[in-house]
Amino acid sequence: MTDRARIIDLKDFQRLLRYNFRNRNLLDQALTHRSYAFEHPRERTIDNERLEFLGDAVLGLAISDYIYRQLPDCQEGEMTRIRSMLVGRTTLENLARRLAVGGLLLLGKGEAAGGGADQPSNIVGVYEAIIGAIYLDGGFKKANNFIEFHFKEEIKKVFEGGAKKDYKSILQEYTLKEYKAPPRYAVIFEEGPDHRKHFEVAVSFGGMIRGKGEGKNKKSAQQDAAYEALLNTGLLDKS
Repeated sequence: MTDRARIIDLKDFQRLLRYNFRNRNLLDQALTHRSYAFEHPRERTIDNERLEFLGDAVLGLAISDYIYRQLPDCQEGEMTRIRSMLVGRTTLENLARRLAVGGLLLLGKGEAAGGGADQPSNIVGVYEAIIGAIYLDGGFKKANNFIEFHFKEEIKKVFEGGAKKDYKSILQEYTLKEYKAPPRYAVIFEEGPDHRKHFEVAVSFGGMIRGKGEGKNKKSAQQDAAYEALLNTGLLDKS
């Protein structure tokens, strides 16, 4: 891609972002992988890892603030679960792919040859770096506006109960992709009369127990176990 073609692409990309950078260098940095910076030392190129770190923090604050304001009756535990669902890797990867950020990511030759433009960790990193770049360029309000706009469908889904319903399906999608088999749930403890049962369930895949959960019925215990497994595999954020 020529420099002129990239400039045109970045103009279109900013329209897709619904944000125009005053400092275009910040956008360039957000789209620069460390492998590219390493291979081009004379350009004094800065990679996106610091922006990724900042964007992750800005995203967490913006989502936490939104949940706090919009769900005044929600308790801390459920607020944490909702936030984890929204800022987890699965959600961020989906949003990054909608913006096709991989096509604009500057990669070193080896990283590019290895399919780096489609690697989930790379495109999620870019997405978080873009949030960090917007924060530095326009302040928290602009970054918050970006987040609320681009997350609106995910927020709607979770607020309508998606966070409570999706843990098992997300985990199954992951295990089918990575292990070619669904997760296995097993009741490891059960007590109480029929009208007040208490279940403990373990979920396993890849030959190991990955999470445990508790609930008043098997379904809720399975959801809780799936949630813990997603945390343990890094698909949800603990923070």
